[in-house]
Amino acid sequence: MTPAVPTAVALARAAEFYLDLHRHPELAGAEERTAARFADRLATAGYQVTRGIGGHGVAAVLRNGDGPVVLLRAELDALPVAERTGLPYASTATARTVDGRTVPVMHACGHDVHLACAAAAAAALAEARAGWRGTVLVVGQPAEETLAGARAMLADGLYRRFEPPSVVLAQHTAPLPAGMVAHGRGPVMAGSRTLRVVIHGRGGHAAAPRLAVNPVVAAAAVVLRLRTIESRETGPAEQVVVTVGSLEAGGQGNVIPDRATLTVTLRGFTEQVLERAAAAVRGIVRSEAEAAGTPREPEVEELSRSGVNAPDPVLSQALRAAHQELFGPERVADWPPSPATEDFPLFGEPGVGLHGVTGIRTAYWMLGMVGPEQWAATQGAGAAEKMAALPANHSPEFRPHVRLTLQTGIAALFSAATACLGRR
Repeated sequence: MTPAVPTAVALARAAEFYLDLHRHPELAGAEERTAARFADRLATAGYQVTRGIGGHGVAAVLRNGDGPVVLLRAELDALPVAERTGLPYASTATARTVDGRTVPVMHACGHDVHLACAAAAAAALAEARAGWRGTVLVVGQPAEETLAGARAMLADGLYRRFEPPSVVLAQHTAPLPAGMVAHGRGPVMAGSRTLRVVIHGRGGHAAAPRLAVNPVVAAAAVVLRLRTIESRETGPAEQVVVTVGSLEAGGQGNVIPDRATLTVTLRGFTEQVLERAAAAVRGIVRSEAEAAGTPREPEVEELSRSGVNAPDPVLSQALRAAHQELFGPERVADWPPSPATEDFPLFGEPGVGLHGVTGIRTAYWMLGMVGPEQWAATQGAGAAEKMAALPANHSPEFRPHVRLTLQTGIAALFSAATACLGRR
C-alpha cells in the first residue's frame, strides 16, 4: 500500500491548493469557487463527484469492492475576519454579507488546511486502491461556521444519494505544535444553543423616562443575571458557558427605543445541561421583562444548535494507536474537552432524525499547526501557557505552518481511512 507520509510531489500539490484557497476565502453559504476547486481536485483523482448538495456542498465517491464505507469530511467556508499575519499569501478578500455589509474574509479556522489534506489523502487512497477494499466518500461541507451546512447536506439527501457511511472521519487545526495530533478521551467539543432574545419596551423621550418603558434597562438586567446560570443551574462536575455576543437597541441618545435584541450562546457537554441552561435563559428573560413592566411578552427564538462532539471511544482508541504507530507516541497527545462547537456530530448518531441511519461511528482529532519558530518565540513556562498565548482559531493572526501541518494532516487522514477500510 502507498505509504501514509505524502511524497514531495503530493505535498507540493497540496501546498499549491492550500495557498490558492487561503488567498480566495469565501463566507458561509457563498463557497462557490472553493467548492468548484475542491470538486475538480477530487474528479482529477478519479472520484465520481456530485456538486450542489445542500448549497455548495460536494460529495465524491470512490468504490473499490465490497467493504466499509468511510466518509472523510472537510469544511468549505471562511470567516469575516481581516487577516493580520503579514504573510505573502495573506487574504485581502472582501465579501458582502446577506444584510448588505462589506466585510473582510479570511480562513482563520483552518478550513483551507482541512480541504487540502482531504484532497491529498483522497488522491493517495485512489493510488493505493490495490491495498484496500470498500468505498471512500469525501464530503466538502458548506456553512460550518453558521452550523447550517451539515444539516443542509443531510436534508438534501446525502445519505440517500450515496451509501451511508460506516464511519465518519474529520480533523481540525488547533494551536498545537505542527507535526502533532491529539485525540480526546471523551467529548472533544461542546454542544451549543444560540438564542435570539427580543425585549419589547415603549419608546419615548430621554427626558421623560417615566412615560416610557426602556428595554435597554431590562436587557442590561438580563445580561447581568445570565451570569448566574453557570453557578445556579449546573452542578460542580458540569460545565456550561453562557455568552452574550450582541446587544442592539436604539440609535440615538435622546430617544428611548421600543425594543432591545440580544444574542445568547450556550455551550455544554451534555444535552441535559444545554436544555436546562436554555430553560434558565427563558425564565430570566421573562422575569426581567415582567419586572420592567414591558407592554408585550419577550420573544426567545433558537437560531441554531449543535450536538456534543463525542467520537466513538473504540474507534478513537484504534485511530490513536494507528497514529502512534505512524508518528511515534511522543507526537500523539490527549485533547481535553473544548467549549468550541461545530455541526460535525450530525453526520453520526445525533443526526439520526435527519438521515435516519443508525450505527454510524465518528472519529475526530486535532491537528497541530504552530511552526517551530513561532512555538519557540511564544512566551510560556509550559505547553499549556504557550497554547493560551498563541493566536487561536478565529484570530486574525492565525497562521498554520504550511509544510508540517499539511504533511501531518495528510498522513493522519490517510492512515485513519486505511485503518477503517477493508484489507485486500
